[in-house]
Amino acid sequence: MKNRIFLAPPQRHRQTPARVTPAALLLTVLGLCTAQAQAQSLADMVQAARSHDSTFLGAQRALEAGQARGDQARALLLPQVNLAVAASHTQADYTTPALKYPFDTQTATVSAAQPLYRPQNTASAAQGEKQTALAQAQYVAAAQDIVVRVSQAYFDVLAAQDTLEFLHRQKAAVAQQRDAARRNFELGNANVTEQRDAQASYDLVVAQEIAAENDLHIKHIALGLLTGLPQPQVHPLRSDATLPEDSADRGDIAAWLASASTRNPSVTQARIGREIAEWETRKAEAGHRPTLDLVGSYTLANNDGGTLTTTQSSRGSVAQIGVQFNLPLYAGNAIRNRVRETVALEEKARNDLEGAERAVALGVQSAYYGLASGRAQVQALETATSSSQSALDASSLGYQVGARTNTDVLNAQSQLFGTQARLARARYDVLTGWLRLRQAAGTLDDADLERVNSLLLP
Repeated sequence: MKNRIFLAPPQRHRQTPARVTPAALLLTVLGLCTAQAQAQSLADMVQAARSHDSTFLGAQRALEAGQARGDQARALLLPQVNLAVAASHTQADYTTPALKYPFDTQTATVSAAQPLYRPQNTASAAQGEKQTALAQAQYVAAAQDIVVRVSQAYFDVLAAQDTLEFLHRQKAAVAQQRDAARRNFELGNANVTEQRDAQASYDLVVAQEIAAENDLHIKHIALGLLTGLPQPQVHPLRSDATLPEDSADRGDIAAWLASASTRNPSVTQARIGREIAEWETRKAEAGHRPTLDLVGSYTLANNDGGTLTTTQSSRGSVAQIGVQFNLPLYAGNAIRNRVRETVALEEKARNDLEGAERAVALGVQSAYYGLASGRAQVQALETATSSSQSALDASSLGYQVGARTNTDVLNAQSQLFGTQARLARARYDVLTGWLRLRQAAGTLDDADLERVNSLLLP
C-alpha cells in the first residue's frame, strides 16, 4: 500500500476570546465574507495573469506576427497583379516643316506575373511555415511557463502565511514560558539565567515575526504584479488534500525523457530553428539557378490630339502574354559567400538543438528526482513533526517536575514550530515540483492545473 502524502498544513488552533460583543461578531463575519469574496483559486489567478502578464501577452502577439509572416511567405508563390495608370500633356514644336501642336496621352496597363520556377520563393514559403510553427512553440512555452510562475507565486503566499501563523503560535507559547520563568524567579524557584533566556527567545521570535510579515507582504506584491490583482487573496489547501499521483511519477524516467525530446517547447523551437536554417541554405543556393515566370499585360492607350509622329488622335489596346526566363551569370561572388554564411549558421542551429536537448534532459531529471526527493522529505518531516511534538510534551512534563529547565522547553518549542514551517513549505514544493516535471516533459496543460486547483478549498 502506498504512503499518502497529506498536503494541507496542520490544523491551526486559535484561542476563543472570553467575551464577544454583537458588534465585534458582526464585524468579524463581514470581514470573513469580504476576504472570502476577494480570495481566488489558483485557476482564477492563472486566468487573470493570462490577460495581464506582459511576457504571455508578448507571446500572443508574437504568435499573430508569426502567422502573418507565414502568409507573407506563401504569397511569393501566388500571382502578382499590378495596375498602372498614366496621363501626360505634350507640346510639340517642329521647325522643318513648321508645325506646332499640343496633344494629351492617357494609358492604363494591367500586368500579371505567375512564378513557374523560382526555387528561392519555394524555400521562402517553406521557411514561412516553419516560422509560424516556431511562433506556436514559443506560445506553448509561454502558456506552460505562466502556469508554473503563478503556481509558484501562489504557493509562496501560502507558505509565507503558514510561516507567520506558526510564528504567532510560537510567540504565544514562548510568552507563556517567559511569564512562567519570571514567576518562578520571583518565587525563588529559578535563577535569573532562565528568565533572561526566556526573554531572549521571546525577542528573537518577535524579530522573526516582523521579518515574516514583511516577507508575506512582498509575496503578495509579487503575486499581484503577476496577475494584475491589487490585493490578491489565496485559497488554502483542503485539510484532507492529497497530491494526485500518476503511475508515471514513480515510473521509469526514460518515459519522461522521451516525452521531453518530442514535446518540450524548447526542443521544438530549436528543431524548427535548425529546419529554418536548412531552408535558408537552400534559398541561398537557389541564387545560382534560373527563374521562369508566366507574364502578361493589357494596355489601353488614348492619344487626344496626336502623338510625336502624327497629328491624328488615336485610341487602341495592346495585349501581351509570354514567359520570362532569367539566368544569373555573375554577382561578384555574393551568392557563393552567402551560401558559406548560411552553411555556418545551419551548423550553429544543429549545435543549438543539441544543447537544447541536453538542457531539457537535465531539466527533466532534476524535476523528476526533485519531486521524488520532495515526497520523501514531506514524509520525513511529518515524522519529525510528530517526534518534535513528543519531545516538547516530554520537556514540558519534565519542566513541571523539575527534571528539565525552561531553556529545554523553549528549544523544544522552537524545534517543533520550525519543523512545522518546513513541512508546510515542503508540501507546496511538491505541488510546484509536480507541475514543473510536466512542464519539463512538455505535457503541462490546463487539466494538470485543474488537478492541483481541486486541492484548494472552494
